[in-house]
Order: sequence, then C-alpha cells, then structure tokens
Amino acid sequence: MQRTPAGEVVIVPRNFKLLEELERSEKGLGDMAISFGLVDSGDTFLTDWNGGILGPAGTQHDSRFYELKIRCPEKYPAVPPDVRFVSRINMTCVDSKTGVVNSNKVPAMRNWTRNMGIEQILISLRTEMCSDQNRRLRQPAEGTTF
Repeated sequence: MQRTPAGEVVIVPRNFKLLEELERSEKGLGDMAISFGLVDSGDTFLTDWNGGILGPAGTQHDSRFYELKIRCPEKYPAVPPDVRFVSRINMTCVDSKTGVVNSNKVPAMRNWTRNMGIEQILISLRTEMCSDQNRRLRQPAEGTTF
C-alpha cells in the first residue's frame, strides 16, 4: 500500500511488489547478512524463492549459512509468505521435524503488513537467532538438512 501526493491509497499489485523485492535483492541493496532470489527465473508468478541467512556473531549460529525456502501465496503481500528452513536449525520458532517457521513466533510475520516483504522476514529470523531463547541453543551438525 502506498499513498499518492494527494493522500490517496494505492494498493500495489502482487507481481509489482515481488518484482521490486527481486530487483532490490539482485542489486545487493539492504542487509548483506541475508540473501534471497527466485528458485526459477522463469517463474512468471514469482511464487517460489530461495533465501539465505548468515548466522550472527557471538551466537551458536556464528559463521553458519542457513538455506531457506520461501513461498509467496496468491494473497501475498496481504498475507506473509510461508517459510521453511532447508538447513537443520534449532530455534524456538522453527518446527524441529519439518523446518517450517511458526509465523506466530516471528515478529515480522506476526505483525505483518502489506508494506513488508521477504527481506523483513529474513532479518527478523536473524534477529531471533540473537534472542535469549535461541542464541545459546545447541545446533545440529553443520550441513545437515530437514
């Protein structure tokens, strides 16, 4: 949602929003500790994405790279995308059997607005890695997957 200079509310179509997110990611704009892009460059509906998070220093995640799968449903950006870790990780907001992220436990997903995007979710997950509940949790062997 954006406002015009006259104060009118304009709802940006799904594909325009996702193309804007893709362009920002491809140009390397934003937080350099995260990355994301389309699984298939031919995906005209911009549905399936890969994501990556570099673990924050001073935590059990330090220097690890976590791979994620992100799916933007038809109602995106009115609803947040579905996110699942491919890399095995031990966090309070991630299902230990499937790697699916519990949207109620991640601030960016729980407080979702259509002005947010994939980048905000990945940053929020990285911030959760630093939280008191997650920073010292013992992690599975590096390189293991769900």
